[in-house]
Amino acid sequence: MVALTWDGVGQKKFETGVDHGVLYIPNGSGVYNTGYAWNGLTAITESPSGAEPNKQYADNIIYLTLLSAEEFGGTIEAFTYPRQFAACDGTAEIEDGVYLGQQDRKSFGLSYRTKIGNDLLNANAGYKLHLVYGAYASPSEKNYQTMNDSPEATALSWEFYTNPVPVGTIAGVERKPTATLVIDSTMVDADSLADLEALLYGTVGTDPSLPMPAAVYALFAGTVTTVTPGVPTYNSTTDIITIPGTTGVIYSVNGIDVAAGSYGPITADTVVNARPADGYRFPAVTDDDWLFTFV
Repeated sequence: MVALTWDGVGQKKFETGVDHGVLYIPNGSGVYNTGYAWNGLTAITESPSGAEPNKQYADNIIYLTLLSAEEFGGTIEAFTYPRQFAACDGTAEIEDGVYLGQQDRKSFGLSYRTKIGNDLLNANAGYKLHLVYGAYASPSEKNYQTMNDSPEATALSWEFYTNPVPVGTIAGVERKPTATLVIDSTMVDADSLADLEALLYGTVGTDPSLPMPAAVYALFAGTVTTVTPGVPTYNSTTDIITIPGTTGVIYSVNGIDVAAGSYGPITADTVVNARPADGYRFPAVTDDDWLFTFV
């Protein structure tokens, strides 16, 4: 045992900033397999709620205290947003550059980075990756003003709420569903962190994606197997696509997960995507999507 000390050299830590924002749109199977860079982020405010005490009385005393379910939400502030976010904001692009408001709102995922600093390295001691699942944006106010001698860019803001996603059993414990996960770069394995960032931000030949919590855990638990997806084939005579049965690879056709074997006949141009199953990963340079042109 040692005596406690305060404010030692390198121990004056703080967090600051927000950058590397990425928007993820889920496919028809609820998988966040496509990501888009979110430029112009100025602030993200996390606003958890719930976990409120509900006291239960017996024998004229507080017998126990139950906590209500905890919820996660927040506010996104930015100068702009990815074009694909319009559908999450209740806007349908009916033609290029033509937008129809008050439509159904799509869910989305989000990742962003905050910086960790200390008294030695300033704001360069490390960073935290924040992953958000099952988010929905609420209608928001936009304030347009005339330009004057002190012009400012219009600040946009969206409140969001979340529906938690399943987590499953991790480290032998059945975990509750969650909408948020945080990774601290100063405390995790650098190679595993690089693998996660390759998924989040994409690589040559691999689209950005947001892995589910169990898949993120598998990266850092050292239980991930590298697998190269088999290539689907197309018979233009029968218009049948053959989906490979590659262990550790999940294939989807036009955004819907499909089983290995014959698919079709197709009647239009068709896109097949591949993604790693939980506990698997693709090599850094991997072809994971194929377009088959209907003849």
